[in-house]
Amino acid sequence: MHMADALLSPAVGGGMYAVSVAAIAYSVKKIKKDDLGENKAPLMAVSGAMVFAAQMINFTIPGTGSSGHIGGGILLAALLGPFAGMLAMSSVLIIQCLIFADGGLLALGANIFNMGVIPCLIVFPLIAKNIFSASPNKKRIWAGSVISAVISLQLGAFSVVLQTTASGIAELPFIAFALLMQPIHLAIGIVEGIVTAAILTFVFAARPHILTSNISHPASHPNSGTERKAGSAKKIIVVFACIAVVLAAGISIFASEYPDGLEWSILNTAGTEALDAEGTVFSAFSNAQERTAFIPDYESADGEGTATPVAGIIGAVFVFVLAGIAALIIRGVKKKNSHVIK
Repeated sequence: MHMADALLSPAVGGGMYAVSVAAIAYSVKKIKKDDLGENKAPLMAVSGAMVFAAQMINFTIPGTGSSGHIGGGILLAALLGPFAGMLAMSSVLIIQCLIFADGGLLALGANIFNMGVIPCLIVFPLIAKNIFSASPNKKRIWAGSVISAVISLQLGAFSVVLQTTASGIAELPFIAFALLMQPIHLAIGIVEGIVTAAILTFVFAARPHILTSNISHPASHPNSGTERKAGSAKKIIVVFACIAVVLAAGISIFASEYPDGLEWSILNTAGTEALDAEGTVFSAFSNAQERTAFIPDYESADGEGTATPVAGIIGAVFVFVLAGIAALIIRGVKKKNSHVIK
């Protein structure tokens, strides 16, 4: 669901930038010092890398000629908390945009809102967290994961329709575009929910405190120091790192070649997968993105497609570093401020 610049007017693109920057700033402010402890900082980095790698795997949606990939917002919010999850997802989308030209630079604010703000800051706290409840179990994790993933994808898809309509994209009339976007992203949301539930069930069985610290009320899990025990999340971190490598370096070569849900909807509405955009603003953003995206479309310059696994590893490392640095900086600032207050 990565939007291209041509789907937005400069005014709508700028407005979505303002909303997403405000959401990121709000997330940084709301993160507590203990939210990024010794285990959470590396968990944030490796979880972001895993989601980046997972987004490279497009799966075919039978009978449609379309494909989809997971978003990962609900997964990150459940693993890290909504605010750290929001920052991890933003790291994924920023790297995809700047390094791989996946999603337009003008559309980056809209993509962060659709794939980060909606699942992490809206759906997770209002829906997923309440389904998981203070006493999570496998049934609640499965129900919460599937329901919240479906709702996130439906809201994200509808947000795309609203943004293109507000931008005055005549090739994508509201009703026709929505009637294609919603059902195709329903199918994608179901698959994402299943993947999310499978991962969270594994985490809950191996290290339940990782989830309970994010989905329970504070009073139900007083800080007993469990999370600060050496190696308390090392198993999860190692497993996630291995998953990221396998997905990026191996399984990515088997990704579906069908257009994703957004491209498929545009194709069946406008007759083309990509719309053209002209104007000074679009040219400026396009030129800026060309200067940073040294592996556009996850492919090498020779066009043989041999660089996709390499691109996956490079991208996962970039996300790991960006998310990890953000976590360490925030943790350091929060720790310093807490000492000043004392």
